[in-house]
Amino acid sequence: MVLLSHSAHDTAGDATPRRRPVRRALKYLVATAVVGTGATVGVVLLLNHLSGTAPLTERCAAVLDGTDWYLSPAQADNAALITGTAMRRGLPARAATIALATAQQESKLINIEHGDRDSLGLFQQRPSMGWGTQAEILDPVYSTNAFYDGLVKVEGYEDMAITVAAQEVQRSGYPDAYARHEVRSRAWASSLTGHSPAALTCEIAPVEESETLRESAARDVVVGRLGRDLGLGPTGAMPGGATVEVDAAPLVQGEPARAGWSVAQWAVAAAAETNVIEVRVGDRVWTRESAEWTAAGKALDPGLVRITPAVAG
Repeated sequence: MVLLSHSAHDTAGDATPRRRPVRRALKYLVATAVVGTGATVGVVLLLNHLSGTAPLTERCAAVLDGTDWYLSPAQADNAALITGTAMRRGLPARAATIALATAQQESKLINIEHGDRDSLGLFQQRPSMGWGTQAEILDPVYSTNAFYDGLVKVEGYEDMAITVAAQEVQRSGYPDAYARHEVRSRAWASSLTGHSPAALTCEIAPVEESETLRESAARDVVVGRLGRDLGLGPTGAMPGGATVEVDAAPLVQGEPARAGWSVAQWAVAAAAETNVIEVRVGDRVWTRESAEWTAAGKALDPGLVRITPAVAG
C-alpha cells in the first residue's frame, strides 16, 4: 500500500474554527486588507472575490465535539459514497469510520490512478493481490464494496481499534498509520450516518451557468446518485421543478429522523458533484448561499428529504 503523508496543516484536514461566509466577514476582511504593506493588492483581490458569491476557499466540514474537521468537496463526495455504501449494506457507523480512516490514509480520499507498485483507487487495492482488475478497482463503488466485503469477514471488527481493523483488511506495510485519521473519520461517519444532525456543511461556489442542465436531466443526476450510493429512489411526490423528494426511512429501521439527516448530509457532501443548491430536512435547510443549516419554516415529515439541483435558465 502507498503511504501518503498527512500534515496537521493540510488545507482539507485542519481542525480549525469555521470560516464565516464572505459577505458576513466583509468588514473584517476589508480591515485586514488595508492594514500593512501591499494594501492595494489586498483590496483588489478582496473586491475580485466579492464580485460574486463564491467562498474564498471551497471546503466541507463535519463537526464533532465542537471541532470542525475539513475535507475538500472532492474528498467529501467520496466520503459520501463510502458512508452511503455502509448505510445501504446495513453496516454500523463504526464500519464507515474504519473505511474512511483507511481511505484517508491510502489515497487522501481521492480516487487516484497510481500508487505503490500496482496499488490503485480509494483504498489502494492491488490487482496482483486479488482485489480485482484495474478497471474494477478504479470504480469507487466496486472498491468500496470490496473493502467492506473484507471488513465484515473480520470477526469482532466493531470492537477493535480502528488501525487494527483496517490492517486486518489492508495488510499494509504501515499498520499503525490508520490511527491518525480516527477523529476526523468519526466526525464524518457520525454526520453521514445521521447520528450528528446539522453537523455537516459545505462552502462551495455557485453553479456556473455553463454547467447547469435542464430540469429533467438535473433531476436524473440526483436520482442516479441516490440509487448508486444509498439504494434509494424518489417518492411519488413531485415538489416542483427539478427538486427530488426522497423517503430516507428505509435506511434506518425505526429511526426516520436519523435516516433523514443521513440522506440530507449525504446530499450536502455530494453537492459539488451533483450541482445541488438546496437540501431540506425536518425544519432545517442548507443552501449554497448560506453554507449552513438554517430554519426552514414548515417542517417536513420525519425521514423526508428534498434535494434541489441547479437548472439551466
